[in-house]
Amino acid sequence: MTPRMPAWLDPSPWPDGRRATPADVERALACDDPDPRELAALLSPAAHPFMEIMAQRARALTRRHFGRIISMYAPLYLANYCTNGCAYCGFASDRVQPRRRLELPEAEEEMAALKEMGFEEVLLLTGERTSHAGFDYLLECVSLAAQRFHAVGIEAFPMTTREYALLAEAGCSGVTLYQETYDPRRYDLLHRWGPKKDYLDRLDAPARAMEAGMRTVGLGVLLGLSDPVFDAVCLLRHAGHLRRIHWKSGITLSFPRLRPQAGNFAAMFPVDEAWLARLVFAVRIVLPDVPLLLSTRERPEFRDGMAGLGISKMSAGSRTSVGGYGEAEPATEGQFQVGDTRSVPEFCSMLRSRGLEPVFRNRDSVFRDAEAGGHG
Repeated sequence: MTPRMPAWLDPSPWPDGRRATPADVERALACDDPDPRELAALLSPAAHPFMEIMAQRARALTRRHFGRIISMYAPLYLANYCTNGCAYCGFASDRVQPRRRLELPEAEEEMAALKEMGFEEVLLLTGERTSHAGFDYLLECVSLAAQRFHAVGIEAFPMTTREYALLAEAGCSGVTLYQETYDPRRYDLLHRWGPKKDYLDRLDAPARAMEAGMRTVGLGVLLGLSDPVFDAVCLLRHAGHLRRIHWKSGITLSFPRLRPQAGNFAAMFPVDEAWLARLVFAVRIVLPDVPLLLSTRERPEFRDGMAGLGISKMSAGSRTSVGGYGEAEPATEGQFQVGDTRSVPEFCSMLRSRGLEPVFRNRDSVFRDAEAGGHG
């Protein structure tokens, strides 16, 4: 049975952005406290002639709140075992590809490779909870990473509040969990089997992580699965709800687009680069102080143009396969196809050429060191 959306998420009270007029867009740009209504207007066809104005506004707001800094992080895939049947994912249980997890010595080798590249923030990723890579395994990996990096986040399966609290005690400071799509009917169709089919459990997991003491929670949708305007408005409502209820924790937002992957699932609602750029501009205008991320899914040229233009946090040199940093070339069986394969030095050189500064150690970790009497 298709789940009902909770009242705080349901976007139906908001006007259909596709019917917005140029006057609605101008009002959205002039609004001092924009909300999902303004976001819908900025994403409407009527906003197309305002793209340059939106880009300039996004740049100014990014500079005001984040300076010229681009925070750097790296994903580290620990395991690709999964029991879910997500139609769009290269790790889905019906995909034919080698399955493995990193044993702890192997995980340490991957972490050492990332340290060698200069990273101080790492995001640990797994598939769904399995006997091969469950909570205890993830907890051990978090403990290892916390001894080596100044910031450790996870992108894994939904957990209980108690489990999130244990991860926080072990040194985990952030949880990333994308809803993928907020449309409950589309969600039910795309998640064919497995624990991830539980829409409401996944929707509630970020709040559980915040309740457990996580400093940050990363939200996002996988663009291409559903109506992108609907999903963007719901994403904004979800972020606003969490910020009101758990105001001590921070929020980050990501904008992954569906990429080629094992299974060759094609986007049913294609999003091109121009629309993705407008989405980033619009979200920056509506949420001026929230870190916005852009991964290596995208082409180098697009990432170059978006750095500092709404986007304030980026990855580089990423590998999306288990054990990928120990390989000379990116593996072909990763979770998705990487678009930007430049090395970390190449990427950082690009940022500096544009007057931006890559920063590998986040400010929160510096403050934590000071509170603990550390010297960094």
